[in-house]
Amino acid sequence: MNRARILPDSDLAESLASFAREIREFAEDKLLPHARRIDEEGGFRRECVDEFAQAGLLAGPIAKENGGAGWNSLQMAIAHEEIGAVCGNSRGFLAVHCGLVAMCLEAFASREQIDRVMPRLLSGENIGCFALTEEEAGSDVASLQCRADKDGDGYRLTGKKIWITNGGLADLAIVFATVDPSAGRKGITAFLLPTDREGLRRERMPGKELGHRGSDHAELIFDGMRAEADEVIGAAGEGFAIAMGGLQAGRISVAAGAVGIHRAALQLSTEFLEKREQFGKPLASFQMLQERLADMYVELLAARQLVHRCARRRDAGIETLSDLAAAKLYATEAAARAAEQAVMLHGSRGYSSAHPPERLLRDIFGLRIYEGTSMIQKLILARDLLG
Repeated sequence: MNRARILPDSDLAESLASFAREIREFAEDKLLPHARRIDEEGGFRRECVDEFAQAGLLAGPIAKENGGAGWNSLQMAIAHEEIGAVCGNSRGFLAVHCGLVAMCLEAFASREQIDRVMPRLLSGENIGCFALTEEEAGSDVASLQCRADKDGDGYRLTGKKIWITNGGLADLAIVFATVDPSAGRKGITAFLLPTDREGLRRERMPGKELGHRGSDHAELIFDGMRAEADEVIGAAGEGFAIAMGGLQAGRISVAAGAVGIHRAALQLSTEFLEKREQFGKPLASFQMLQERLADMYVELLAARQLVHRCARRRDAGIETLSDLAAAKLYATEAAARAAEQAVMLHGSRGYSSAHPPERLLRDIFGLRIYEGTSMIQKLILARDLLG
């Protein structure tokens, strides 16, 4: 197999190609040995947080003045493709901890808030989560019902959040609640809260996830949890814009992670077809199967270029919501097609968790749903086209 053809290296300047190889080596050394086990056992591997910190991945996308490494958006996309190609659970952790939490705080929090919590987030001493989703508020964020009622100089939070990645482990949470339900999105307020405070109960999500079983998904139940005035991010009523900004930071990780899954599906399929023989010759010699590989390859190149285009436009300050929507939509849907083909091409082996293709297929469904479903991305694109 000509593995070099499916890697991003040949399309990148040497400094970026070297960066990609460094992250790839880390992922294959530290994450790959555990990827199958954590999926089958259904438990988050806390040790990976320290490994990420030591490798500079937690600090990577944060500005140097805030203690980070100052990666640009393209570097972040490259890094999260490499992690996603090896372990979707690990990339999902990074998307939340770095994208939804650290990068969101960098963009919207006060200087005092950043100085207070950022060092612990970047060192891995603390884990962060982004408490937005509710039972009746998924795609329609403005309909959230979690309340923040005034209590002296601060607030009391009441309500429940669901499907909060890192929620059961997190030391810090960005929590979204409404100070005025009648105001819709204008009442939503963001809070930066420690999770060890009285009035918060955390429970594992019921049932067994389709994919990302090695991630921590929790319900957060607020029962009068106190939030101080200096724990409001921005100002009361600015939470909707902060939530949208946080999601925008995280979506590029989702799109890049989908490219990683796509790449893994193509690599596994190519290697399997070259080794497996039927009817006296390698499966790779059958034209119908060659066609599947060709389609997977072309879509991989297209998906990666959309993600990189979005990252470059973000770094240039000209990114639009449609740029991000197009990248996330195409990358996740193309990866879903590639993962399905990988299962089919592996035959009975693709049907078993003893081999990676079935995990890739399960994991990609999550990327098509969270941080804006594929239907929401199409809605964004259509509205932009129609003015």
